Parts: sequence; C-alpha cells; structure tokens
Amino acid sequence: MTFLPCRLGAPNAGWRRDTDIVVIGSGVAGLTAALHARASMPDTRVLLVTKTVLDEGSTRWAQGGIAAALDPDDTPEEHLTDTLVAGVGLCDAAAVRVLVAEGPDRVRDLAARGAAFDTGPDGTFALTREGGHLRNRIVHAGGDATGLEVERALIAALRADERIEVIEHALVLDLLLGAAGRAAGVTLHVLGEGTRDGVGAVLARAVVLATGGMGQIYAATTNPAVSTGDGVALALRAGAVVTDLEFVQFHPTSLWLGGGAAGQQPLVSEAMRGEGAILIDAAGRRVMLGAHPLADLAPRDVVAKQMSRTMAAQGTDHLFLDARGLGPDMLLGRFPTITARCRQAGIDPVTEPIPVAPAAHYASGGVRTDLWGRTSVPGLYACGEVACTGVHGANRLASNSLLEGLVFAARIADDLARQLPVQAIPAEPVVGRGSAGLTDPATRGDLGRAMTDGAGVLRSAESLSATAKALATFGDIPTERGAVTAGPEAWEATNLRTVSTVLVAAATAREETRGSHWREDFPNTDDRWQGHVLTRLDVEGELSVTFEPAASTRSGSAGPAGAPATTPEAASCP
Repeated sequence: MTFLPCRLGAPNAGWRRDTDIVVIGSGVAGLTAALHARASMPDTRVLLVTKTVLDEGSTRWAQGGIAAALDPDDTPEEHLTDTLVAGVGLCDAAAVRVLVAEGPDRVRDLAARGAAFDTGPDGTFALTREGGHLRNRIVHAGGDATGLEVERALIAALRADERIEVIEHALVLDLLLGAAGRAAGVTLHVLGEGTRDGVGAVLARAVVLATGGMGQIYAATTNPAVSTGDGVALALRAGAVVTDLEFVQFHPTSLWLGGGAAGQQPLVSEAMRGEGAILIDAAGRRVMLGAHPLADLAPRDVVAKQMSRTMAAQGTDHLFLDARGLGPDMLLGRFPTITARCRQAGIDPVTEPIPVAPAAHYASGGVRTDLWGRTSVPGLYACGEVACTGVHGANRLASNSLLEGLVFAARIADDLARQLPVQAIPAEPVVGRGSAGLTDPATRGDLGRAMTDGAGVLRSAESLSATAKALATFGDIPTERGAVTAGPEAWEATNLRTVSTVLVAAATAREETRGSHWREDFPNTDDRWQGHVLTRLDVEGELSVTFEPAASTRSGSAGPAGAPATTPEAASCP
C-alpha cells in the first residue's frame, strides 16, 4: 500500500482574505477564467493568485500557436477528427466537440482583447500547420512568440479591471474544505513584505485551479521552474479524482545543450517542421522518413518514440533538426526567437542543423473535470494543463493546449454565473495516517533523474518498479521531527514526490503502449486498455488506482467508476 500526505505540513494561517472566486494561476487558463467571470458576473469579486509574477507561467513559452478551424476551407469536424486520431482512442468525443466548436470564437475574443496575431496581406489570420493536423489551422503571433503575445493581451485586460485583485509570489498549499466536502477556499504562502507575509487563508465560494503542468518532475523539461505539479497534488490531497496521469507528452525537439543540462530546456517549435524542417541523424539520414505516413509531421508521441529508438540504436543522446532549407528569410522572420536562442548557444540554424532531443513537455492527464470544468470535489474547478477535460486522450494534438485553456476557462465562468455556491465554512482537517509531512528538498535532483530514467519516454515494469522504490526512499517526514523545515522548497518537493508517485502507479497499471505512454514490455496497443486510469487518495492518504472503460461518459459527474486496476478500488474521500 502507498500512503501520501493528505495535507502539507505548514504553520497555521496568520491572515485571511474573503472573495467570491479565487483563481490559482496566471497562464492563459487562469487569466481567461478571471476575465470571463468578471464579464459574466460584474458584481463578483475575483482574486487571482500566481506563484511568481503574472507573466511567468508556461503560456509565455508557447511558440507554435493556437489551433482552430478559422480557414474557410477548414471545419471543426476536421479539427475533431485530427484530435481524435492523435488521442489514440481515449479522447472524450463530447469534450473535443466543445473544443473545436467553441474554439474559433474564443480565438476571435482574444484578438478583440488586443492580441496581435500574425496576418496575411488580406488582413486575415496567417495560418500554418503542425504535426498531426491535416489542415493549416495554427494561428500565431510574432512568428514564434504566440504565448508571449497572448499573455500580454490578457494581462493588459486584467490590469484594466479594478475588481480583480492579484496576489503575486504566492504558493498555493491546500484546499480548505467545508461540510460535505465542499471547497471553501485555499491556504497560501506569500513571499515578501506586508501583512500577508507567510501562510494565510483565502475563503472563496469557488476555487479554480489553473496551476499549469508538472514537467519539473523530470530532469529535463520545456516547462518553467514553477511547474511543480502543485495543483494536481493539492487536488489529490483534497480527495479529487485524477485521471490519465501516465500520459506525459515529451516534445521531440528541445534544444540539446549537452549531456549534463537539467531543468528548463529551450523549445524548438514543431511549427519549424510544419514549414519544412526535417529530423536527421549525425550522418544526415532522415529519421522520420518511412516511420509514419506524415513523416516529420507525425504526432508528437510517434516522433519522440522514433527519435528515442534511433538514439538508442546509435548510442547517442541527441539528433538534429535541419531547418537550413527554410532559408534565412523564413528563419529570421517566422522564427526569430528560436533563431536567437540557438545562436546564443553557438548554433546558427541558417547554416547548420540544430541539435535536439525529447524533453518532458505536457501532461495530457490531470484533475478530472466534466464539460464545465467541475471536478469531483464540489466547488473546485480546474482548467488548462492541470485539468483532464478529456480533450487530449493519450496524446495532445499540437497547439490544442492554449485553445483548451481558452475554451474551458470560459465555460467555468459560465457555469459559475449560473450557480455560484454560498460560502462554505472551513472544517478542521481530518487527522489521518498520511495526514501531513514534507519531502526533503535535497532529494529533488535524485527524483528528477529517477523519473527520467524509469518513467520517461521508455518504460517497463522493471524500470517503473525501480522508480517507485526510489520515490519511496525519499519519504515524507513529519514536520515535528524537525528534519525538514516547512517552506516553499519543501512544499514543492512534496508536491513533486506526490505527483511522481501517482504517475508511476498509473503507468504501472496500464500494461500497453498507447499514445505518449510507451511500455517496452507491452509494446502494442491493447483494446482491453481503451479506458482511463483513475487515481485518488482516501482520507487516510492511501493511494488507489482504478480502471474505467472509455465507453463511460463524463459529461455530468466527474466521479470515479470502474473495476480495480492493480490496486484496490477507490475508497470514499472527504
């Protein structure tokens, strides 16, 4: 049996704020949720909390763009088909229909808010193509700086609304729960001077998680340093259902900076391959030719796997992206950010191939939601990468991530406008077997290496077992022992260990290869596993893993169902 903390070891709250809706995260999903909530409910108070400053999340690093059927020759139905193909049988078709049907209007809304997307001579959106898409449907800004422009426009809109309060430099700790397990707010730790310094409580009628991803569980990732899985860990400790955490997408082309490089790695956008760049080995041989009908534009899981196979066979730790054929005008005009970053590393894409390697990029799984962003905990919503809406299935289609944040954040606001609950009164937390503890921050590097070695692109029962044992040795130390000091480093380390442990359990349960989950000991896709692995912590902190066939719907309830996978059925949670 595996036990994890039910809450973080932290001092009691020393201050309190009251609001109607608290949004945790300042990427595209969090900013959109806050803005749409204010537009839908003009008299509602919204408090937005961000871990560092407003523009430091994952959104600003998004290069490629936003996928939507904006071309007259394209249709939402074609976008739906491409998304379902990439998701390898695990997408929730109803969720994808919502995404592709509402997506074009959300992109137009963003343009109306001032986002300056690239346009053609006729003033319409300039559209490009990325892997897995059979149409040109990627809208972009600044060539390869889409995320930065999206963040700029949304932050400007947010700052223009005096009814949205912002707290920066705040790490969310735990969900406050009222009677009947309803969300009543969150606890935060705020860094800096002032009356809110330290741990405090924000009471709210609804909590929206938009905390982004968890790429920092791996040694190398395209995610920023703030992506430590805080939202998924918080949701688990609150008893929420987390789904499909085993499906972590590795971006095929992060800039390879040497064998010892760790932490956030520069991204080389898939849009480069959309414009004609090709993957080659050191001898100049094409890597993807013959590996898939779309060759270099195959879905990301296919490309990452083929690259990993090639690197293993050749005994190397990187390959090359040859963009020389695009020419200097295209590279400098369409990809100025990437070109500048490569040159900073001593590589000129105009005259030489770019060294690249797969790196952890995106979590397709997360906190399970229905079509309105509701989780299995009443009053707790989730959107963006922290959520599992059912859109991505086993593998996210390129440039669907910003779109998902836009669409489902707006739907959360619509749902809250219909039924904003009354304020719940926080109850005392239940003291259980795995109630509180902290992981030693000194183990963080070892954790990343263990996850990369055993639960990265290539996995097996043997490697996953070794990783699980390594994670268990890191332990969670009760704060009263004094071995670990409560603070941001220990809280992040605890969140990393929590989500890593749950991911490894889910990956161990799924005995097949599907999408971004590749089991060397089960190399084929198995129809018996066409469903979802659900994970949950009970009131004692015991981890349970269950399997739910894909035929089940979740357009209504977001709660767990199905037969046990490799551990007992999910117990009830507070």
